[in-house]
Amino acid sequence: MIKDFQMSNPDILVSEVGPRDGLQNIDAVIPTAEKKRWIKAEAQAGVREIEVGSFVPAKYMPQLADTLELVTFALAIEDLSVAVLVPNFHGAKAAVEAGVDKMSIPFSVSETHCQRNLNRSHEQMFAEIDRIIEMLDSQPEGKRPYFEVGLSTAFGCSLEGKIADQKIVAIADKVMQSGCDEVGLSDTTGSANPQQVRHLIRLVRSVVGDDKLTGVHLHNTRGLGLANALAALEEGITTIDSSLGGLGGCPAAPGASGNIVTEDLVFMLESMGLSTGIDIHKLLVVRETLAEAIPQESLFGFTADAGLPLGY
Repeated sequence: MIKDFQMSNPDILVSEVGPRDGLQNIDAVIPTAEKKRWIKAEAQAGVREIEVGSFVPAKYMPQLADTLELVTFALAIEDLSVAVLVPNFHGAKAAVEAGVDKMSIPFSVSETHCQRNLNRSHEQMFAEIDRIIEMLDSQPEGKRPYFEVGLSTAFGCSLEGKIADQKIVAIADKVMQSGCDEVGLSDTTGSANPQQVRHLIRLVRSVVGDDKLTGVHLHNTRGLGLANALAALEEGITTIDSSLGGLGGCPAAPGASGNIVTEDLVFMLESMGLSTGIDIHKLLVVRETLAEAIPQESLFGFTADAGLPLGY
């Protein structure tokens, strides 16, 4: 039975990850001015959190080389939470110095993917997280960003296959004991199904607590993105990552493709009576702006193609 969301969960945070996750998987390098235009337009459409980039060396990801400038720009936008991805301690230090509101580090529960993505073993990742938290704890009051550890490939890895539940839980427990603020579940390869989403949310929450797992990062590789998002909502998840036009994917994970389409997710949520704070009409205009900036890339999603229903 579908829950009455209006009674149990009236406000969902749609976290836009396109400027980071979306752009890391394409060859084109979008001019910084176009990225700023995109970020500002989405914020004006009501998007409350945007992952604007990643503090990763430009030689590895030139598409994200302007992250510092984008952070500075986005921090000046009223009522916008500015998030970034960090790959290691040095990235985290740069994020703190830039003044971000939130940062997350990907910790792949698949050790093979962890090595390929960040060139670190699990033990090295635990040590890196300890260093980051020590650095965060030394920050003056009000200067410490929210720190999330994203459990990548939690629903399956294209290099190792399914990861054992006990391994996922053990990693989640250990990073929470280290002092991070929260863990997130990431379907990096688009392997998840709704039953698995429910199961893993319940399992991890049984160890870390309901308030320490509030967000999921889902891909639409096999067309189950929105179904998985609905399952997560039914379990009380309140933050869902998505990408404008469904851009995204993980270069280190063979076969991984785009994220949930922000426009389709917002349409679904608002149609269900849930408040996202996002104006879908304005959001569809932002999509047109993005399409102009990267004409060589395909944008995905059904809402933009079909249009909004009569009377919406």
